[in-house]
Amino acid sequence: MTTNDARPAGARSPVQRAAQAVGLVFVLVGLLGFVPGITTNYGDLQFASHGSGAKLLGVFQVSILHNLLHLLLGVLGLALARTAQAARAYLIGGGLVYLVLWVYGLVVDHHSSANFVPLNNADNWLHLFLGLGMIALALLLTRGRGGAGTHRATGGRGDGGANLAP
Repeated sequence: MTTNDARPAGARSPVQRAAQAVGLVFVLVGLLGFVPGITTNYGDLQFASHGSGAKLLGVFQVSILHNLLHLLLGVLGLALARTAQAARAYLIGGGLVYLVLWVYGLVVDHHSSANFVPLNNADNWLHLFLGLGMIALALLLTRGRGGAGTHRATGGRGDGGANLAP
């Protein structure tokens, strides 16, 4: 079996590197959400409530649940970066989740108990940017690659390039 990619065996594809980078950023953000000083009003950090007064970098409203979700999404990205197909699925799926969060943040009253994550206007804009960015990375980095990030030369036989004739 041959591939059309010029990468050495074991090298990561661009979509895998992107998923890995996104995963690392989410892990970092999740950890920083627990660091006093980087997270302002740290004493107001709550598990899950619109009343959590803690703000990452003094801008993005966070809670313990919000930080844990960032950590989970980051670890998931690192794990799924092992294959191009899984990395692409992670970026598209994560992007869709962030777009849903963006819409949720637009329609939920930020001062109601329904805002349990919690979200503020800065979070909403960030979620829109992240959702579109993650999906764009997945699509652009796998464009013309059949979605999985690799081409297999099959010679039109559909057998992965192996000559099965006796």
